[in-house]
Amino acid sequence: MIGIALSGGGARGIAHLGVLKALNEAGIRPGIVSGTSAGAIVGALYAAGHTPDECLNIIRKTNALAIFKPSFSIKGLLSIDKLAKLLGQYLPATFAELTIPLMAAVTEINQGETEYFHQGELLPAILASSCIPVIFKPVVIKGHNYVDGGLLNNLPAEPLRPLVQTLIGVSCNPAGYVARLANAKALMERSALLAINGNTGRSKALCDVFIEPPGLVHYSGFNLAQAGQIFAEGYKYATKNMANFAFA
Repeated sequence: MIGIALSGGGARGIAHLGVLKALNEAGIRPGIVSGTSAGAIVGALYAAGHTPDECLNIIRKTNALAIFKPSFSIKGLLSIDKLAKLLGQYLPATFAELTIPLMAAVTEINQGETEYFHQGELLPAILASSCIPVIFKPVVIKGHNYVDGGLLNNLPAEPLRPLVQTLIGVSCNPAGYVARLANAKALMERSALLAINGNTGRSKALCDVFIEPPGLVHYSGFNLAQAGQIFAEGYKYATKNMANFAFA
């Protein structure tokens, strides 16, 4: 069986859909998916049976990944409930109802540990995996406080490794070289990206195939207006390099 782990990365997570489309066209279809943050959202939509193109249209239509655009409120922490209403239109109620098994990485903030949800209610797990610390209130599940899985594991390959013969890791966060950081927002995003990349090394080593389109360095994780270009970046890179990927 083939498994695929999808990283977080805000709007850049749309590139996962381009990669999935290229893989599907090559006859490669994962039997299980894991995801963190944006990767959990994309993974859930795909695991629910939507094609990559349909997932892109859903994200465009609902503006679902707009939650990753920095926005602070004078009232304090914001609620992530709006995302629940958007995704609830396209996702089933439970993990068991998905077409493909899914694991969503979350951070239990009090214990400081990564957990992987794979059963029970689906939406709370996806919300928890995408819950950006400080901006949103933690998602409470069975008395535990959960936030964005990318805080500790932005590429959840670990839970899939014992279950699959071939493990594909897809990251949408190439560090690359950035010549100019125009403002505080750009500096914040660059700093977060470097910190996130620091916790993916072990996960990357577990993957048989690692896909990270280098052209994504030119796209912001906060800009949904470039959704089509980001999708195309993932699709073109995966299609071009398909023969170089060592699929068992």
